[in-house]
Amino acid sequence: MKKLYKTSYEQKKKIYGFLFMVPWIIGFLLFFAKPLLQSFLFSFSRVSMTETGLKMEFLGLEEYRYILFESAMYVDNIGDSVTAFLYQIPIIFILSYIVAVVLNGKFRGRAFFRSIFFVPVIITTGVVMQYIKGDPVMEAMRGAESSSIYLSGLIDFNEVFNDLGIPQNIGNIIFGYVEDIFNLVWNSGIQIVLFISGLQSIPEQLYEVSKVEGATKWEEFWYITTPMMSTTINLVLCFTAIDFCMGESNKVMKQAYTVLTDDQNYGQSSAMMWLFFAGIGILFGIVLLLINKKIFKKWE
Repeated sequence: MKKLYKTSYEQKKKIYGFLFMVPWIIGFLLFFAKPLLQSFLFSFSRVSMTETGLKMEFLGLEEYRYILFESAMYVDNIGDSVTAFLYQIPIIFILSYIVAVVLNGKFRGRAFFRSIFFVPVIITTGVVMQYIKGDPVMEAMRGAESSSIYLSGLIDFNEVFNDLGIPQNIGNIIFGYVEDIFNLVWNSGIQIVLFISGLQSIPEQLYEVSKVEGATKWEEFWYITTPMMSTTINLVLCFTAIDFCMGESNKVMKQAYTVLTDDQNYGQSSAMMWLFFAGIGILFGIVLLLINKKIFKKWE
């Protein structure tokens, strides 16, 4: 009897989960499926605009061969993006996990501090983000010198480095690291919220039993908190990877967009993006497989 009830409950959970996905599935089929398939076909074709619409000439793998062996900077941009992927995602993951554990504790003002970390998510529109980071276009609109390096629209780092006697090339390197830290903290808001929701779903009874058994906070973290957070961890990793690929600082996306807008080369631009997403997808799949098989499997 208990087994039948458990099966029925599990089936209900699956149905409810599917119902929550129905709006997304409908939206995907109506608005995303056709453009996605079309861009995939573009990557194998030469696309030109005619009076009657788009004309496609099938080229096979020619566009892929060109961007890999002849296109300037594409392979270098892929390498830079993969390198950034390998170090930014772990940093964002660890930072957001630690902050979420701290914010999940009981202390005065925790709601205020939670809102502080989520503020970037609310205001981080494209124009606002460019203004805060000191985008050259935004600086030109404000009348600032395009050669100046700004952060948060307030500090001219060129002036600071000159006052300190630091050469400009070294100053650019330092500013790059400062900007990376700014971006990593700025991009951790949603991950922190997801981790907090996962932490709050862990039954308090588990921690009460561990205290009775004499477990330390360190042991609770590794043998209760982290194993119970496995689903949330996978979700956060997936979200962070997608957010990274679609980020405005992604060099591959910038190059593909430039090829599309400046050269009107739909086929080559599509090939650049599909090859990039395929590579990142394989790399991320390997990472998830290793995490689930080598780490979470030990706690089952």
